[in-house]
Amino acid sequence: MPNYRRALAPGATWFFTVTLLARGRNDLLVRGIDELRACVAREHARRPFTIRAWVVLPDHMHWIWTLPPGDTDFSTRWRRIKTDFSRAQPEREWRSGSREQRGERAIWQRRFWEHLIRDEADYRRHVDYIHHNPVKHGLVSGAADWPHSSFRHFVARGMYAEDWGDGGSIEVAGDD
Repeated sequence: MPNYRRALAPGATWFFTVTLLARGRNDLLVRGIDELRACVAREHARRPFTIRAWVVLPDHMHWIWTLPPGDTDFSTRWRRIKTDFSRAQPEREWRSGSREQRGERAIWQRRFWEHLIRDEADYRRHVDYIHHNPVKHGLVSGAADWPHSSFRHFVARGMYAEDWGDGGSIEVAGDD
Protein backbone atom coordinates (compact mmCIF):
# COMPACT_ATOMS: atom_id res chain seq x y z
CA MET A 1 0.00 0.00 0.00
CA PRO A 2 1.36 3.46 -0.82
CA ASN A 3 2.69 5.60 1.98
CA TYR A 4 0.88 8.91 1.47
CA ARG A 5 2.53 11.86 3.16
CA ARG A 6 0.91 15.21 3.37
CA ALA A 7 2.95 18.33 3.91
CA LEU A 8 1.72 20.10 7.00
CA ALA A 9 2.24 23.85 6.95
CA PRO A 10 0.15 25.71 9.53
CA GLY A 11 -1.90 28.54 8.05
CA ALA A 12 -0.73 27.76 4.51
CA THR A 13 -2.53 28.18 1.20
CA TRP A 14 -3.42 24.99 -0.69
CA PHE A 15 -4.68 23.99 -4.14
CA PHE A 16 -7.01 20.95 -4.12
CA THR A 17 -8.51 18.65 -6.71
CA VAL A 18 -11.46 16.58 -5.47
CA THR A 19 -12.98 14.07 -7.88
CA LEU A 20 -16.07 11.92 -8.18
CA LEU A 21 -15.55 8.17 -8.44
CA ALA A 22 -17.24 7.88 -11.85
CA ARG A 23 -15.22 10.61 -13.50
CA GLY A 24 -16.20 11.35 -17.07
CA ARG A 25 -19.61 9.71 -16.70
CA ASN A 26 -21.13 11.84 -14.00
CA ASP A 27 -22.48 15.38 -13.65
CA LEU A 28 -23.50 15.10 -9.99
CA LEU A 29 -21.49 18.11 -8.85
CA VAL A 30 -23.24 20.59 -11.14
CA ARG A 31 -26.65 18.95 -10.62
CA GLY A 32 -26.05 19.16 -6.87
CA ILE A 33 -24.30 22.54 -6.83
CA ASP A 34 -26.70 24.06 -4.28
CA GLU A 35 -26.19 21.16 -1.87
CA LEU A 36 -22.42 21.28 -2.44
CA ARG A 37 -22.39 25.00 -1.62
CA ALA A 38 -24.39 24.28 1.55
CA CYS A 39 -21.93 21.55 2.59
CA VAL A 40 -18.96 23.85 2.08
CA ALA A 41 -20.73 26.61 4.05
CA ARG A 42 -21.53 24.22 6.93
CA GLU A 43 -17.93 23.07 7.14
CA HIS A 44 -16.70 26.65 6.92
CA ALA A 45 -18.92 27.51 9.91
CA ARG A 46 -17.57 24.51 11.88
CA ARG A 47 -13.89 25.00 11.02
CA PRO A 48 -13.14 28.28 9.25
CA PHE A 49 -10.87 28.64 6.23
CA THR A 50 -10.56 31.22 3.48
CA ILE A 51 -11.65 30.28 -0.02
CA ARG A 52 -9.35 32.06 -2.48
CA ALA A 53 -10.58 30.58 -5.79
CA TRP A 54 -12.75 27.68 -6.93
CA VAL A 55 -14.38 25.92 -9.82
CA VAL A 56 -16.89 23.07 -9.80
CA LEU A 57 -17.15 20.98 -12.96
CA PRO A 58 -19.53 18.05 -13.58
CA ASP A 59 -17.23 15.39 -12.11
CA HIS A 60 -14.43 17.19 -10.24
CA MET A 61 -13.61 20.46 -8.58
CA HIS A 62 -10.60 22.61 -7.79
CA TRP A 63 -10.25 24.93 -4.83
CA ILE A 64 -7.63 27.16 -3.28
CA TRP A 65 -7.97 27.54 0.48
CA THR A 66 -5.95 29.30 3.15
CA LEU A 67 -6.17 27.76 6.60
CA PRO A 68 -6.11 29.83 9.80
CA PRO A 69 -2.76 30.40 11.54
CA GLY A 70 -1.65 27.27 13.37
CA ASP A 71 -4.14 25.04 11.52
CA THR A 72 -3.04 22.18 9.23
CA ASP A 73 -6.19 20.07 9.10
CA PHE A 74 -7.61 20.36 5.59
CA SER A 75 -8.21 16.58 5.47
CA THR A 76 -10.96 16.67 8.09
CA ARG A 77 -12.64 19.55 6.30
CA TRP A 78 -12.66 17.66 2.99
CA ARG A 79 -13.87 14.45 4.66
CA ARG A 80 -16.80 16.29 6.23
CA ILE A 81 -17.74 18.12 3.02
CA LYS A 82 -17.66 14.88 1.04
CA THR A 83 -19.58 13.00 3.75
CA ASP A 84 -22.26 15.68 4.08
CA PHE A 85 -22.71 15.86 0.31
CA SER A 86 -22.91 12.06 0.03
CA ARG A 87 -25.54 11.83 2.75
CA ALA A 88 -27.70 14.32 0.86
CA GLN A 89 -27.73 12.12 -2.27
CA PRO A 90 -30.17 9.26 -2.85
CA GLU A 91 -28.53 5.84 -2.57
CA ARG A 92 -28.65 4.66 -6.17
CA GLU A 93 -25.03 3.84 -6.90
CA TRP A 94 -23.51 0.37 -7.00
CA ARG A 95 -20.97 -0.16 -4.19
CA SER A 96 -18.05 -2.55 -4.18
CA GLY A 97 -17.63 -5.04 -1.34
CA SER A 98 -14.81 -3.00 0.19
CA ARG A 99 -16.91 0.17 0.13
CA GLU A 100 -19.83 -1.70 1.71
CA GLN A 101 -17.56 -3.11 4.44
CA ARG A 102 -16.28 0.40 5.21
CA GLY A 103 -19.76 1.90 5.09
CA GLU A 104 -18.70 4.17 2.21
CA ARG A 105 -20.83 5.52 -0.55
CA ALA A 106 -19.55 5.11 -4.12
CA ILE A 107 -19.65 8.81 -4.95
CA TRP A 108 -16.14 10.17 -4.38
CA GLN A 109 -12.66 8.96 -5.11
CA ARG A 110 -11.27 8.07 -1.70
CA ARG A 111 -8.50 10.61 -1.69
CA PHE A 112 -7.94 14.07 -3.07
CA TRP A 113 -4.94 15.80 -4.48
CA GLU A 114 -3.37 18.77 -2.74
CA HIS A 115 -0.53 21.13 -3.57
CA LEU A 116 1.05 23.58 -1.13
CA ILE A 117 1.15 27.00 -2.81
CA ARG A 118 4.79 28.13 -2.71
CA ASP A 119 4.68 31.79 -3.66
CA GLU A 120 2.68 34.48 -5.46
CA ALA A 121 3.60 33.19 -8.95
CA ASP A 122 2.52 29.65 -7.99
CA TYR A 123 -0.73 31.05 -6.59
CA ARG A 124 -1.43 32.99 -9.79
CA ARG A 125 -0.75 29.94 -12.00
CA HIS A 126 -3.19 27.87 -10.00
CA VAL A 127 -5.87 30.58 -10.01
CA ASP A 128 -5.51 30.75 -13.80
CA TYR A 129 -5.70 26.95 -13.99
CA ILE A 130 -8.91 26.93 -11.95
CA HIS A 131 -10.62 29.54 -14.07
CA HIS A 132 -9.50 28.07 -17.39
CA ASN A 133 -10.53 24.51 -16.46
CA PRO A 134 -14.10 24.65 -17.89
CA VAL A 135 -12.65 25.91 -21.18
CA LYS A 136 -9.97 23.21 -21.16
CA HIS A 137 -12.63 20.52 -20.74
CA GLY A 138 -14.73 21.95 -23.59
CA LEU A 139 -17.66 22.92 -21.38
CA VAL A 140 -17.63 26.59 -22.47
CA SER A 141 -15.71 28.77 -24.90
CA GLY A 142 -14.69 31.35 -22.29
CA ALA A 143 -14.16 31.36 -18.53
CA ALA A 144 -16.91 33.95 -18.06
CA ASP A 145 -19.44 31.49 -19.52
CA TRP A 146 -19.05 28.93 -16.70
CA PRO A 147 -21.40 29.72 -13.79
CA HIS A 148 -19.75 27.55 -11.13
CA SER A 149 -16.50 29.36 -10.38
CA SER A 150 -14.99 32.38 -8.72
CA PHE A 151 -14.06 33.89 -12.09
CA ARG A 152 -16.65 36.71 -11.96
CA HIS A 153 -15.42 37.69 -8.49
CA PHE A 154 -11.91 38.04 -9.91
CA VAL A 155 -13.25 40.12 -12.83
CA ALA A 156 -15.07 42.40 -10.37
CA ARG A 157 -11.81 42.89 -8.45
CA GLY A 158 -10.01 43.84 -11.67
CA MET A 159 -7.80 40.75 -11.73
CA TYR A 160 -9.13 39.50 -15.10
CA ALA A 161 -10.73 41.06 -18.13
CA GLU A 162 -14.22 39.67 -18.85
CA ASP A 163 -12.90 37.98 -22.03
CA TRP A 164 -9.80 36.45 -20.40
CA GLY A 165 -9.02 33.08 -21.93
CA ASP A 166 -11.60 33.35 -24.72
CA GLY A 167 -10.56 31.61 -27.90
CA GLY A 168 -6.84 31.70 -27.28
CA SER A 169 -4.32 29.59 -25.50
CA ILE A 170 -3.04 30.64 -22.13
CA GLU A 171 -0.38 29.12 -19.96
CA VAL A 172 -1.82 27.43 -16.92
CA ALA A 173 -0.35 25.21 -14.22
CA GLY A 174 -0.67 21.44 -14.14
CA ASP A 175 -2.94 19.04 -15.87
CA ASP A 176 -5.84 17.10 -14.45
